[in-house]
Amino acid sequence: MTRRGTRRAVGLLLTGALLVGGCQSAPERRDGPSGAPSSPDFRPGAAGIGDDYFPTYGNGGYDVDRYTVRVRYDPADERLTGATTIEATAVADLSSFNLDLSGLTVSKVTVDGADARHQQEGSELVVTPAAGLRTGTGFRTEVTYAGRPQPIENETLGEGGWLHTADGAVALGQPESASSWFPVNDHPSDKATYDFEITVPEGLTAVSNGVPQGRSSADGWTTWKWAERVPMASYLSTVVIGRFRVSTGEHKGRPVYHAVSTGLPKGPADESMAATVRVADYLETLFGPYPVQAYGGVAIADPRIRYALETQSRPVYGPSFFARGSNVEVVVHELAHQWFGNSVALTRWSDIWLNEGFATYAEWLWKEHDGGPGVQQTFDARYAEASPQLWSTPPGRPGPENLFSESVYQRGAMTVHALRLAVGDEAFFRILRTWPAEKRDANATTDEFVALAERISGKQLDDVFDPWLYGTRRPTHPQPR
Repeated sequence: MTRRGTRRAVGLLLTGALLVGGCQSAPERRDGPSGAPSSPDFRPGAAGIGDDYFPTYGNGGYDVDRYTVRVRYDPADERLTGATTIEATAVADLSSFNLDLSGLTVSKVTVDGADARHQQEGSELVVTPAAGLRTGTGFRTEVTYAGRPQPIENETLGEGGWLHTADGAVALGQPESASSWFPVNDHPSDKATYDFEITVPEGLTAVSNGVPQGRSSADGWTTWKWAERVPMASYLSTVVIGRFRVSTGEHKGRPVYHAVSTGLPKGPADESMAATVRVADYLETLFGPYPVQAYGGVAIADPRIRYALETQSRPVYGPSFFARGSNVEVVVHELAHQWFGNSVALTRWSDIWLNEGFATYAEWLWKEHDGGPGVQQTFDARYAEASPQLWSTPPGRPGPENLFSESVYQRGAMTVHALRLAVGDEAFFRILRTWPAEKRDANATTDEFVALAERISGKQLDDVFDPWLYGTRRPTHPQPR
């Protein structure tokens, strides 16, 4: 994410699709009308994954493989109807399990085609299948729901998720947003693939993640289809509905799809996003092969969106980034996230510097590559100009209230450069390529990154990471070794 002014958090957006795999167990016997399995081995799945910053985010007991999200939205009455299929695998013996869904009303749930009891408790949807689910069992859940989707209020970070706009809507946000428009296991540690079918009044465009799968129109409605087949964290999913200037193409066998709101003046946003493939090609020389299956971006006109977000394969940019002309640096930042944050996703939110520090450092590398100041010059300026709050907030342990602080971005990038000075360029650029290669499509932690850096460099690096990631005072200015 790139922030512009005060950041508004938007909700995690993981669609509902559970892992397909394993063998279906025989139905368990029941004890009376409650529907609970008779075996004492079955237990409800946890109502939260247990993230150290957001313990109630996500759910336990299963692993999602695929979501198929079908929604219809009418901006005239702001009403959404949806049917989401979740393909998953049980990782515990489950009597029931939870999904995250906020502000919408569920009318029916089935598990493997059989009606399942369901109960909504705030933003939790509790599903009790007709039979218990044994560990290793693949199961398919279908949820039918409707309502007027609303933003999600986060006590620490503000409002995010579904926003009604002048010409449609946008679902966007970090660390949560997906659950505002479909049932999901809303934590980045449970990545999945996605299929989206978004039906809107004819004349409007609905843009989402991944590869376009075509569209069809009937009776005054158009259904837009998208497929994200690279595993994705839920907060990286998006839908943007409205009127756009659309440009398409192909690059290296992958589709290119850009959409710029007709509410923005022609020029700056269009020109900035036109640099996408050029930027991606440069980043490939640093980080290795481009890790997703499509290129593109969406520029929106709604002034409430004061940030850009690395929604997978197709970042979304708020209008302020193009208010003063073209802005390729923001494109660099969000594209760098396709490696750092998207392909290699967080295991826990406290490690967010792994996303933002590397994406910010990519901006510094791009500026040098594009004829601007060198990386060392940029580092020196940030070091000299940094506020006391930047030094008192450790980027490796920022706390939920500082998840998107300047320390996470700028001191995170300074940590990356301090590592470079400590290990030398040869080892450093091998680290930049090896990390996204070894962790491709997976989740990772800071401890794993430190271990990889020490393995490649052959150096013990506590004296780099301890003060730069966890100290509360300004570290000594690093010197090349």
